[in-house]
Amino acid sequence: MATFVLIHGGGGSGWDFHLLEPELRELGHDVVAPDLPIEDGANGLAEYADAVVAAVGAREDLVVLGHSFGGLVAPLVCDRLPVRLLVLLAGMIPRPGEPASDWWANTGYESTVDMEADPIGAFLHDVPLELAERALAKGRPQSGDSLGRPSPLVRWPVVPTRLLACRDDRFFPLEFLRRVARERLGMEPDVIDGSHSVPLSRPKELAARLDAYLTPEEQPAQ
Repeated sequence: MATFVLIHGGGGSGWDFHLLEPELRELGHDVVAPDLPIEDGANGLAEYADAVVAAVGAREDLVVLGHSFGGLVAPLVCDRLPVRLLVLLAGMIPRPGEPASDWWANTGYESTVDMEADPIGAFLHDVPLELAERALAKGRPQSGDSLGRPSPLVRWPVVPTRLLACRDDRFFPLEFLRRVARERLGMEPDVIDGSHSVPLSRPKELAARLDAYLTPEEQPAQ
């Protein structure tokens, strides 16, 4: 049994994993899915990592998953806790010291969707409509200038790492994430079907994929 530490994306909450959590528990794992303190604009990446570490407590055998913006937080957690595996799911891959607000320009990100006019189409297009609307209603504001501070990340953690991209992602298209993964980590991401919000659209499939990463033959080199 592992403990999956699930770190949500920008404007989200631990609720984003509420369908994935029981699937992982059914497979015998423990789950921690904290809310990052994003509503206080004074908080930045360091404070977000503090919140995750506090939520984990004394749990062991950790698998840290960073979804989307959570990819900027997850490596910081790995620097502070004994982590078995790091997984970035449609994740933003940071460089040491890089402010979160600079990531977009530094990676050459260009949006191909109108996130404000059609957030469901951008993030949740394969999620049942009622559930997608609930997800939007659960969103939280993330503001302030704290994300302009340099990241406390000094180097990529010495932890086995998997990258998992979503084939049908309109927000972070597959080819964009493949390019960023090659440039920043020299890695190729694995691919799962689904939108940017695959924890809501395909929780069972995602849980099975994450569980499979723990088998010896699926373990990446450290």
